[in-house]
Amino acid sequence: MTEADKLHLNRESLLDLLTQMIRVRRFEEKCAELYQAEKIRGFLHLAVGEEAVCTGVMAALAPEDAIVGTYREHGHALLRGVPAKDIMAEMFGKFEGCSKGRGGSMHLFCAEHRFFGGYAIVGGGLPLAAGMALADKMQGKPHVTVCFFGEGAAAEGVFHETMNMAALWKLPVLFICENNLYAMGTRLDLSESETDIHEKAQSYNMRSEKVDGMDVVAVEAAAARLAAMVRKGDGPAFLECRTYRFRAHSMFDPQLYRSKEEVEEWKERDPIKRLTDWMASANLLHDDDVSKIEAEADKEIADAVAFAEAGQWEPVEHMTADVYAGATS
Repeated sequence: MTEADKLHLNRESLLDLLTQMIRVRRFEEKCAELYQAEKIRGFLHLAVGEEAVCTGVMAALAPEDAIVGTYREHGHALLRGVPAKDIMAEMFGKFEGCSKGRGGSMHLFCAEHRFFGGYAIVGGGLPLAAGMALADKMQGKPHVTVCFFGEGAAAEGVFHETMNMAALWKLPVLFICENNLYAMGTRLDLSESETDIHEKAQSYNMRSEKVDGMDVVAVEAAAARLAAMVRKGDGPAFLECRTYRFRAHSMFDPQLYRSKEEVEEWKERDPIKRLTDWMASANLLHDDDVSKIEAEADKEIADAVAFAEAGQWEPVEHMTADVYAGATS
């Protein structure tokens, strides 16, 4: 996205993008704090630094579109409309959580907002997204299914099977590759012979593009363009967002595979700072805008934490609900 392209954007739309990125950043920073306080247990994978991707893509979608995420999906769920209190309660493992406390950080789910997971298996959401898109196509529904995944999924067989099937059947799927350059602790060029992941999708004869995933405006523009194409029935599309996570792969990761200098270099491209600086230079940001946004985000998160703290554990008598027993002969 060039400076000229950005000039058509108004203050209101840019403030909304900034607000959503700050909400996601503050929510995840609070989760890290709560994890260290042992309020959140299990695995926790944060996407601090990657906020432009989920923010830009969600801004380009319609409410009836479906979302399939990864295990780094807190921002996706929050921006899709799942209440912060429901997400936080799930992080705490409480019965009031969006997955009734059974999923935790990696398995957020809310059918009401058409947010269909949270999948811990790398690439696990890809075939599910294709199936949901196939259902929409067979029913003649003008919906788009958006599937988020990391670049590590491109090494999985299910990635190629899904790309092939989606292209063959012209399924209404928008694939979003959040390429943060490291599949857990393995650098991209050590795991992929072709490091431009969108070219892999292009080989399956589908529209495929690459965008700066640290530029929220560029992400929104690309996602909106591709989503419109998919919605028209022109088949699937693929968007590779080059981004970077500022924190480790998970809270257990000592992060020995990359240098502190590299991390600091990428932090200079912080998507929140980039948008804030550009808006200020274009006289689209008032002196108290950021402080107001941060204060509102902090209140929303504080209320969510209080809700989670006051929640209950799943009642013992409910433990057999939604569990399938083996059939008798």
